[in-house]
Amino acid sequence: MENAPLNAVEIGATAFAFFTRNQRQWHSKPLTTENIDGFKRNCEDHGFSPEYILPHDSYLINLGHPEPEKRQKSFNAFLDEMQRCEQLGLKLLNFHPGSHLNQISEEECLTNIANSLNHALEMTNGVTAVIENTAGQGTNLGFRFEHLAEIIDQVEDKSRVGVCIDTCHTFVAGYDFRMEMDYMLMMQRFDHIVGLQYLRGMHLNDAKKPFGSRVDRHESLGKGHIGLDAFRLIMSDERLNGIPLILETPNPDTWPEEIRLLKSFGMKSSP
Repeated sequence: MENAPLNAVEIGATAFAFFTRNQRQWHSKPLTTENIDGFKRNCEDHGFSPEYILPHDSYLINLGHPEPEKRQKSFNAFLDEMQRCEQLGLKLLNFHPGSHLNQISEEECLTNIANSLNHALEMTNGVTAVIENTAGQGTNLGFRFEHLAEIIDQVEDKSRVGVCIDTCHTFVAGYDFRMEMDYMLMMQRFDHIVGLQYLRGMHLNDAKKPFGSRVDRHESLGKGHIGLDAFRLIMSDERLNGIPLILETPNPDTWPEEIRLLKSFGMKSSP
């Protein structure tokens, strides 16, 4: 964990994401003093402030699970992740909202997610829960802006809830932003339904599958169905200054090149 800031520096990143624990296991060892102190020291040494670090929770967690026992298991894991962020002095935790598994309605699932968030926020301090929009694959919710707005509406402490827009997920969920007018309309729609004040980060990736397919497959920038023009629009949008923009493409060998490309598109003053 303490090497995450060093790995970010190595590829030329000025913001980064990482996992606070094994993302594919329910149980992980507690953070050690060495982990915590090393992480904080490396962040400080290389100029990474908490505002530009967007950790991601475990892929196993489903805060909207229809079965109470399994939902509690997910809640316990999510709470652990929030507490790890507290220990590390971080302010954000990115998570996928949840799935109804065809056992309950969308409305009940969204309420389960919001209730889980309310409990987690009550038991922690200083960490904002950042909902990532989804591709809508399977029974996952969060692929419509209205889903995100409904969760936020039911969260009691709105100062500690936010949204992360994933470009691949947005595109395959049916929101086009490849042309300038489409991008402007998509952002206006997000602002009207959710509110730009809740946008706390973005995941930047091209889409391997076509528009509206609702299939979550990331692709390297410019090699998928979205194309580079959309990322030029994002990187020149001054409304996004000051939030972490996290590259989430599949080929580590091209990350340094993709980061340089994104920075060349115009948002040079912000991570």
